[in-house]
Amino acid sequence: MFLFLQLTFGQTVTVLEADSQMPIPGVAVVNDIKSKTVITDSKGEASLSGFSDNELIYFKDFLYEDKHFTKSEIANKNGVIYLTPKVEGLDQILISASKFEQHKRDIPQTIVNVSAKDIALSNPQTSADLLENTGNIYIQKSQLGGGSPMIRGFSTNRLLIAVDGVRMNNAIFRGGNLQNVIAIDPFSVQQTEVTLGAGSVVYGSDAIGGVMSFYTKKPQFSETDDLDFSANALTRFASANNEKTGHLDFNLGYNNWAFLTSVSYTDFDDLRMGSHGPDDYLRPEYVTRQNGADVIVANSNPKVQVPTGYDQINLMQKVRYKSSDDLDFDLGLYFSTTSNYSRYDRLIRYRDDVLRSAEWNYGPQQWFMGNFQFTKLSSSSNLYDKIQTTLAYQNFKESREDRDFQSSIRAIRAESVDAISFNLDLEKKLHPKTSLFYGMEYLHNTVHSDGHDKNIETGDNSVSLTRYPDGSTWQSAAAYASLKYKPNSKFVFQSGLRYNQVIAKADYTENNVFLNLPFDDAEVNTGALTGTAGITWSPSDLLQWKLNAATAFRAPNIDDIGKVFDSEPGAVVVPNKDLKAEYAYSGELGLKLNFENKVIIDLATYYTFLDNALIRRDYKLNGDTEMVYNGEASTIQAIQNASKAWIYGFEAGIEVNFTKQLQLRSQYNSIGGTEDNNGVEEPIRHVAPRFGRTHLVWKKNKLLFDAYLIYNDELSNNQLAPSETSKDYIYALDANGDPYAPSWHTLNFRTQYHYNERLSITASLENITDQRYRPYSSGLSAAGRNLILALKYTL
Repeated sequence: MFLFLQLTFGQTVTVLEADSQMPIPGVAVVNDIKSKTVITDSKGEASLSGFSDNELIYFKDFLYEDKHFTKSEIANKNGVIYLTPKVEGLDQILISASKFEQHKRDIPQTIVNVSAKDIALSNPQTSADLLENTGNIYIQKSQLGGGSPMIRGFSTNRLLIAVDGVRMNNAIFRGGNLQNVIAIDPFSVQQTEVTLGAGSVVYGSDAIGGVMSFYTKKPQFSETDDLDFSANALTRFASANNEKTGHLDFNLGYNNWAFLTSVSYTDFDDLRMGSHGPDDYLRPEYVTRQNGADVIVANSNPKVQVPTGYDQINLMQKVRYKSSDDLDFDLGLYFSTTSNYSRYDRLIRYRDDVLRSAEWNYGPQQWFMGNFQFTKLSSSSNLYDKIQTTLAYQNFKESREDRDFQSSIRAIRAESVDAISFNLDLEKKLHPKTSLFYGMEYLHNTVHSDGHDKNIETGDNSVSLTRYPDGSTWQSAAAYASLKYKPNSKFVFQSGLRYNQVIAKADYTENNVFLNLPFDDAEVNTGALTGTAGITWSPSDLLQWKLNAATAFRAPNIDDIGKVFDSEPGAVVVPNKDLKAEYAYSGELGLKLNFENKVIIDLATYYTFLDNALIRRDYKLNGDTEMVYNGEASTIQAIQNASKAWIYGFEAGIEVNFTKQLQLRSQYNSIGGTEDNNGVEEPIRHVAPRFGRTHLVWKKNKLLFDAYLIYNDELSNNQLAPSETSKDYIYALDANGDPYAPSWHTLNFRTQYHYNERLSITASLENITDQRYRPYSSGLSAAGRNLILALKYTL
């Protein structure tokens, strides 16, 4: 009988997760004296042919509880071993804090981790929705093809996005809402790490409020001489916008070479809002073109936001070569593009009781990146133990087309940015208790900008003002060092410094034909020294304290010094060459209580002071306070170092494990802050209302149920920033007729069923009570009752 079982499982073991019964790749299978080691492949399989029948075989993975068996015991289990996840195991190893792996317990900052397993369950439409599902990040949307994160009172160019270690922020990242995060395919993401708070020591300019680090899937090698082939196929449907999504990725693994291909396509129709809520959000009419003329027509269903639909494609190709177990070469090619999509919040504006715009579209948002990395994880060098170099090229393309109602002139502005980056990151263990992380970075951006007006009736084109000075450049050079001291398992001290030099140049000669600026060029040459210091103290298994202080900065970019655009009705922003970096000084205190893994409470409070804040304010150009822009008399404004800001907040999370099957999770965020406007303190635009979410999760074997509540507090009229009160068209109106953001909540339910190790089904019913609501600062109302179905097959 024993011989039969040995032949049955054929010297091969399969390692699966106990709950989901999904394969676990990367598990180390070792003998007692660690003289023999194999690693499970993408199917969770490994060969045991090198092990003797009676020696103990250990299964080790930092995310799972260790197990060990003899070869004969494995045979009695039909060659299948089930591992149980450690409590919080999926959150334990992080990369973003130093560019190399560290335990979360050692990092003094708050970092939120989202795994591929979390993504598969939450099933987000875009990577913006992926971030929102963390419960710590607020998402603003001006249109369906968007998603602008807000973290701890900061947004847009005061947050940093990185993909596989490469900075996505470029020279035209603006202070207004940004949509670049949707270029990242959530189906290709293996792990996301969000640093809440300053990250300038490691990431440089822009990392004031937080860092969003996306790590995409890596090609997997074969652990045998045979080709290791695996694939994932997914299809998804959502009823609120008739979403149709298809995704396919496949891996070809050899001993030293591996290839990963990923393709996703999504098509969205116009989004339907809910039935119960403010009528101010309804879309009663819209503009269409009939027989060569603009006409306003009644919307047959005012709950449908016309037009909001668009489609998107994401492609990724990765190649990985392993010359030895500790030396990797990785090449990644990424491409994302959307169709044209409407900026919905601009299409719902009225002027004299008539819709103002006939068209307001973003052209395709296109992103390409080529990324080459060299990583060596062990070395006898006196300078480093681990080293990683990253060389990347990115190209960004975006455009805007708008035309007023019954106007024949379509204003077209198109931009592209070529971005080159080089990073060198090293780690050296100076002492068993002391590690040094250090490195350098160089960035170069070139901005291309085109502007012209097209007569849609005659087809004639005329040269017009560009959004940015064409040919502008932005460069950054930096060096950093960070020290980690861990004298024992209970105490960790980390500190770091970074020096950054930023040079930006812009030539306004061509635009001065239209603007008549009192200067033809501008140059910003500024340096910044930032630092951080923090401790993590765990006096017992019950208690952990985290304390961190940091400075961060944002240097002016081309968007700050060179942009011309209509920021809001009746206002136009013009260039300003007299800018310097803004600085943030922040502190954070965190407390974690762990009651034997039954109840886990995470608390954090923080405070940030922003000095020399770059902000849009009224401005004089050649002594004038107004100018005619796009045929309209407009107040002149410019970005200026004209403000200070004070931001503070509190975050609370709780996890209650009633049983192994039943769990409660909840996250709550309260943020406040003001900024100075000529001696008067005013609310800050990107301070979100109090918000949170609570989940009750039950899972057993192949089945999971998740009932959850998402909630959002009100912002009254006097709590809105002045820039928001001027956009009354996106808000509900209170009893006095003034704009405000009402509170809202949604009740939601989802389930996931793993039919077997290959096939899984996820179904969600969101906003069950069909609430009509609009997240703060958004021009787009959220989805009403929404049925989501997803089917995934793994080969």
